[in-house]
Amino acid sequence: MSSTRIHRPRVMGIVNTTPDSFSDGGRHLAPEAALSHARRLIADGADILDLGAESTRPGAEPVAAEVEIERLVPLIAAIRAESAVPISVDTMKPQVARAAVAAGASMWNDVSALRQAADSAAAAAELGCEVVLMHMRGEPRTMQHEPQYFDVAAEVAEFLTRRAEAAMAAGVERERIWVDPGIGFGKHMIRHNLPLLAALDRIVALGFPVLLGASRKSFIGALDNGAAPDDRLGGSIAAALAGAAAGVAMVRVHDVRETVQALAVDAAIRGARGAG
Repeated sequence: MSSTRIHRPRVMGIVNTTPDSFSDGGRHLAPEAALSHARRLIADGADILDLGAESTRPGAEPVAAEVEIERLVPLIAAIRAESAVPISVDTMKPQVARAAVAAGASMWNDVSALRQAADSAAAAAELGCEVVLMHMRGEPRTMQHEPQYFDVAAEVAEFLTRRAEAAMAAGVERERIWVDPGIGFGKHMIRHNLPLLAALDRIVALGFPVLLGASRKSFIGALDNGAAPDDRLGGSIAAALAGAAAGVAMVRVHDVRETVQALAVDAAIRGARGAG
């Protein structure tokens, strides 16, 4: 019996150059620490790196564009000098995206779905890079203030459709658009995130590649007696596997090696099941 090769989602490794990220705030703020972490993620099997210089945790304060650029551009240049791994920049600001793409990034991961600035969509079209449109109610400082939904999956799908249409109307090519349901962004830990994860196939059905970011999120801690972010590996892998089953194209994670291994085994099992 021969096994059938099953596609697995790509794995995006997270590099936060911030002092206040919910999971690893300050740990990789120093340039050498950030570069060392990026190297480790690449060695662990990351298909792409997502670099962020402004925290988007609940209650986070905004960071000036100049600060983001100062943190990101040298790091992108350093990574690009020794690796061809694709680089994504996690920012809401078009001027930061422009600087990052000029330095070697090829994806703009925007938690505001190109709503932060009036010229965001035009900038995405001008840059010609891949762009991730994420669902979020409000903005990081206010997004967890009693979020309400009637049907969270339907409302998220509708929002992402509208934002994709707006991006295309501004000149962004459809083939370059990704969508992200925004697990943990403007959503109740259990009441909204779990139904949304259970309905990921509805987001995949929109026809855009889906990026799932559930790694170490608070809903995992809520299901495990308040487990701290560093103790949420098992739940993070479970969410990644749920994403793989639903057909997401990429998972954004902190623990790259463990996730790559879990997805490889999952794909092998599904392949063997199909061959049998």
